[in-house]
Amino acid sequence: MSQLFDQLEEKITGQNKSIVFPEGQDERILKAASQLGAAGIITPILIGNKTDIRHKAEEYGVNVSSCKLMDPAEFAEMDVMVETFVERRKGKVTKEEAHKILQDENYFGTMLVYMNQADGLVSGAAHSTADTVRPALQIIKTKEGIKKTSGVFIMVRGEEKYVFADCAINISPDSQDLAEIAVESAVTGKLFDVDPRVAMLSFSTKGSAKSPETEKVEEALKIAKEKNPYLIIDGEFQFDAAFVPSVAEKKAPDSVVQGDANVFIFPSLEAGNIGYKIAQRLGEFEAVGPILQGLNKPVNDLSRGCSVDDVFKLALITAAQAK
Repeated sequence: MSQLFDQLEEKITGQNKSIVFPEGQDERILKAASQLGAAGIITPILIGNKTDIRHKAEEYGVNVSSCKLMDPAEFAEMDVMVETFVERRKGKVTKEEAHKILQDENYFGTMLVYMNQADGLVSGAAHSTADTVRPALQIIKTKEGIKKTSGVFIMVRGEEKYVFADCAINISPDSQDLAEIAVESAVTGKLFDVDPRVAMLSFSTKGSAKSPETEKVEEALKIAKEKNPYLIIDGEFQFDAAFVPSVAEKKAPDSVVQGDANVFIFPSLEAGNIGYKIAQRLGEFEAVGPILQGLNKPVNDLSRGCSVDDVFKLALITAAQAK
């Protein structure tokens, strides 16, 4: 495990965080949860039929004695959960509909987080991103002043650490979205001991080109500064002007960011997705994520092709996000 995760593990060990895993019968989830629980890093909560979970654990040679097992069908506080869910959905569902919906592992697990019976949730090993994110947006919702959740990657190579956003969620963010992404990405960076210096990226540096695309980034910068006047942030930048001091000196000599940015905000999902994959494949960076940000409480989405190690690492991140 990289130094990054050693540091995260050190931060959260002893904090008694509990993380929900709705896919309680998945082999990768069971193995990662048992490791996390046995090491005393977090308390894993596995959702599903308890007998089935134990049988699967035995089949895979996994000891789940350090995990908490919860079955929606046997949950003693289901009536309270139903009432809370109906209230949260502001009458969009009836009690009968709510009871049915809350038999779904992702909805049930998300409600545990909302009701403070868990600190965060990790899903997606056997579910789509929509199955994981939809309950979070309906129940946990975004923080005050944040309209949309976004997805960041922490790019790691040796001692180097950078934040790339949004590389996972918002296809065509507007100026308000970009500003929110910038402010939240700086917060996420701090979790990983990145002292944020934020660059708003474009194909133009400080007005070298004019178009609706560059104006969108200029406006986003203004909004981000209003949201957090103390944030070290500037733009719009081409990547080299944000990252290479000698280029910054020529293209943006008066900027507070002098080729030393470490949080990069891409103007669109296609740019962000392409950018992180180039860094990953050509630059040999480890891409950690996507990490969802902007929610009131942490929920993170695994790839369906994830490994046991991926589950372990994302659980650490989720616990670190939980205040």
